[in-house]
Amino acid sequence: MNDVCVNAWWWSEGPLVHLCAIATALLLSFEHYSISDKAMDYRILHVDEDQDRMYVGCKDHVLSMDINNITDGTLKVFWPASNSKIEECQMAGKDPTHGCGNFIRVVQPYNRTHMFMCGSGAYSPVCVYINRGRRPEEQVFHIDSKSESGKGRCSFNPEVNTVSVMLNQELFSGMYIDFMGTDSAIFRSLTKRNAVRTDQHNSKWLSEPIFIDAHLIPDGTDPNDAKLYFFFRERLTDNSGHTKNIHTMVARVCPNDIGGQRSLVNKWTTFLKARIVCSVLEEDGTETHFDELENVFLLETDQPKANEPESYFHSSVFKGSAVCMYNMADILTVFNGPFAHRDGPNFQWVAFQGRIPYPRPGTCPGGAFTPDIHTTKEFPDDVVTFVRNHPVMYNPIYPVGRRPLVVRTGADYKYTAVVVDQVAAADGNYQVLFLGTDKGTIQKLIVLPSNQSVHEDLILEELEVFKVCYLSILFSQQLYVSSEYGVSQVSLHRCQAYGEACADCCLARDPYCAWDGLSCSRFYPTGKRRSRRQDIIHGNPLTQCRGFNLKAYRNAAEMMQYGVKNNTTFLECIPKSPQASIRWLIQRDNDRRKEVCKQRYLKNTMEPYGKQQLH
Repeated sequence: MNDVCVNAWWWSEGPLVHLCAIATALLLSFEHYSISDKAMDYRILHVDEDQDRMYVGCKDHVLSMDINNITDGTLKVFWPASNSKIEECQMAGKDPTHGCGNFIRVVQPYNRTHMFMCGSGAYSPVCVYINRGRRPEEQVFHIDSKSESGKGRCSFNPEVNTVSVMLNQELFSGMYIDFMGTDSAIFRSLTKRNAVRTDQHNSKWLSEPIFIDAHLIPDGTDPNDAKLYFFFRERLTDNSGHTKNIHTMVARVCPNDIGGQRSLVNKWTTFLKARIVCSVLEEDGTETHFDELENVFLLETDQPKANEPESYFHSSVFKGSAVCMYNMADILTVFNGPFAHRDGPNFQWVAFQGRIPYPRPGTCPGGAFTPDIHTTKEFPDDVVTFVRNHPVMYNPIYPVGRRPLVVRTGADYKYTAVVVDQVAAADGNYQVLFLGTDKGTIQKLIVLPSNQSVHEDLILEELEVFKVCYLSILFSQQLYVSSEYGVSQVSLHRCQAYGEACADCCLARDPYCAWDGLSCSRFYPTGKRRSRRQDIIHGNPLTQCRGFNLKAYRNAAEMMQYGVKNNTTFLECIPKSPQASIRWLIQRDNDRRKEVCKQRYLKNTMEPYGKQQLH
């Protein structure tokens, strides 16, 4: 950490006292929107950058917001559950406030003019099409169809996660398909083809899953080889049916899978899953696992196999949170590796050593490896049988470097959401992480490259957006944060808040910001660099800010604090960045040595109008 001296002189009858503050959280600016003061569960966010709109699903309402300013011209659709369904829900003993409403859980674009949306419908899922118009300036937003059943598209219980992806006007959902919440499924619906789902009540496929997210990810250049990945955590059971552990899993299916011909009819024939591990390796070789996945963010790159899912986990065993990053190439390696097989008297999991049928189970029809097979109904029976009995991969998926990017243990908060921005700085590219906590704050941090066993992460800023925990964070050139009580739009940077000195700007170590010779401002890699000062790795103002601190000292001279004779005065120096600490040094008259002041208050004999000059 670098020390920056800020001079302060006290004039008194006694010796001259020379004080040096080693300085330097910040707040980000944001806009906030809510329908009412009541908890409305603003959980589902979907950004449409082509139309510059964001669609929000909450209790009994769907919102259409301007992504540039969510408080300007928000359009609303009121879509409650029917009175009869609400009465039935309450008669069934469900919570009238948090259960017996229409909680919107599926918000997906259907075509150029319409959105497809589903809600819990007071434990009776329902879906509609909403006309959003062809252009934002039309200000069109209304329900444009009769309600239809949402079964197989949205969970009955609004507290149970529903994840969804719309591909070519087909809806792929991970949810619970029944009222009692016992039948979990990855389901394809809203299709002109036959509906397809996971094998029912088969714990090898799904075992009490809690769905977190879903993404379509390419696998090579052939679009037919792209897979739809579902991230979830599930409870594993032993041979007696007792719950053992919670593991995080990722499953994938081919979107063009239409099921088998004789076996797995209307069931996925390409379903495979693998365990995701986020753990810390101890010195004795044991692993401490963060086993419960909470959130996933897909950092897209130009190379499809280089896509990097970043995931937030917390531990169910001890109080801790971690963020792990995975390389898509490593995920593909696991899915192309050995299958898991139960063997031996105790039915232990081992790598399958037998013959693997052709085409390899999990391969998509019509892709680069199966050009002569057009549909999954053409798969040989041994391929379909193998997939049904061996849906699990043997090797787990480890994060990059086999260690988390960020680890927090013993903190009074846990992370609830993560989004990542790739930022180009003067000395390289950095990933800026925005982490939501259950305390209602957002931590903005970067992870610095390190050769040690633990990454070094720096918290750049922290912002309290809500008094309660987050439900979700969405990223699209700005942050959009939701909770039970509203939606906030948060800027990624506010460089001017780091102060008016080059040293403060440099100490902040924020890749979004740099000293331009006059102020701390947004850094653009393509701009003129002659007077740009930025040092993310070291944050050393002594090397970066030579000749730029004079202005700061001139401004400091304008700040006065008056003391009273025979009294005490509190010397305050507000830090401009979490990367800097504050330390006061005393240098007495005719003495070059500086003493560290350990007292909060300095008592001195002063003139009635003594002056304090501080920056």
